[in-house]
Amino acid sequence: MNRKIEREIIVLSLYSLEFTDNDIYDIAHYVLEQKKVSQPATDYILNSINGVVDNKEQIDELIISKLENYKIDRLSYLDLAIIRFATYELLYNQDIPYAIVINEAIELTKKYSDLGDHKATAFNNRLLDKIKMAIM
Repeated sequence: MNRKIEREIIVLSLYSLEFTDNDIYDIAHYVLEQKKVSQPATDYILNSINGVVDNKEQIDELIISKLENYKIDRLSYLDLAIIRFATYELLYNQDIPYAIVINEAIELTKKYSDLGDHKATAFNNRLLDKIKMAIM
């Protein structure tokens, strides 16, 4: 399974966590089934989901600090999952270049959040760029 698919599974799992208190492994397994991926959840998937959950407070504080005239609870759950995961990678996965993290997040936004108007893509791109600048 390649990283692009793994990132998609992670974001969809984080999104699902907003609606359930099921076990992370069960959620990841369910998302893999729905995406028709026959392989089990990789360490990268499970460690990333756990990492976001374990560091959610710090991640959200950073996101909130970079939102201008906007509240975190106004973000759609899907955009929030994308931004949380990208912020987690920017903070804790130093071996992944920032440009790749942001590009992958924007591709996920285009696939799942932008409904043809590109507003979510532009918003998420600006927000992640501000987060990246705060980390550098």
